[in-house]
Amino acid sequence: MPLTRRQFLDLTFKRAALGTAGFGILAGGAGLAQAYAPAQLNTHRAGLRGLTRPVRVLLLADLHYGPLIGLGQVRGWIDKALSARADVILLLGDFVDVDLSAQLPHAFLDELGRLSAPLGVWGVWGNHDYSSFGLLSEPNTWPRQRDALTAELAQRRIRILCNEGAMLRPDLFLGGVDDVWGGVPDVPAAVRGALTGAARMVMSHNPDVLADAPPLFDLMLSGHTHGGQVRLPLVGALVVPSRYGQRFAQGWIEGGAAQSPGSKPELAPRGFVSRGLGLTTIPLRNLCPSEIVMLDLHPAG
Repeated sequence: MPLTRRQFLDLTFKRAALGTAGFGILAGGAGLAQAYAPAQLNTHRAGLRGLTRPVRVLLLADLHYGPLIGLGQVRGWIDKALSARADVILLLGDFVDVDLSAQLPHAFLDELGRLSAPLGVWGVWGNHDYSSFGLLSEPNTWPRQRDALTAELAQRRIRILCNEGAMLRPDLFLGGVDDVWGGVPDVPAAVRGALTGAARMVMSHNPDVLADAPPLFDLMLSGHTHGGQVRLPLVGALVVPSRYGQRFAQGWIEGGAAQSPGSKPELAPRGFVSRGLGLTTIPLRNLCPSEIVMLDLHPAG
């Protein structure tokens, strides 16, 4: 659904605050250099209930191809992603910051089309994707832009999961929910069809879904926050586009606010938030390097 007036004003205020701080950092050149430095490849190891053998999951979040991110940067990210030799690659939303009503970014899509993994390449939509579809300016035509981009990605063997899922292996299910700000997320629909006992991963661009999610999955994978994009010593992120602020800024996070009566706290859903790759609002990062994330998951009791 479109942003409410309150959400719009809140987002505008946060961007203004980020911009004010950003210009101070940019004046020294450090923020600009960090913004366009090569992305880190960060590996995290964790157990996941339901797995019968390990799986390597690669996360690419928030590419934001458009005015601040060019094709050369995207090409470098794809090269690094391919070098990691993951079992499955997940694209966690905010692919583009361009007007899709004028022309689809075929060169960018061709770069994404180079991605390949034994268990496939999968993705979900983010709020900037919905803006690029024309959600706020073209209320009657934006679904056509979404469908067109979905089809183009499918031709490149990238499947978008929008409140749906698929079995990747007998012991591993992957679901994807719609974006919180632009769409209508439906967690139960996203996990429908999962085999009993299989590990259940869910992609959600916005990590806020985790806070109130029912315990229907084991691990939620998100981006959206950019880790705050601009962080200061002792203070942390100046702005985190989440209802939960620093709690959901980056890394491992815990959910389970809406557990069913009698459920065990240790079975609460868990999440991981990537700092992402691209930029939004201002062309800088500070103490918050861009990252490609490898989750090395193994069976857990």
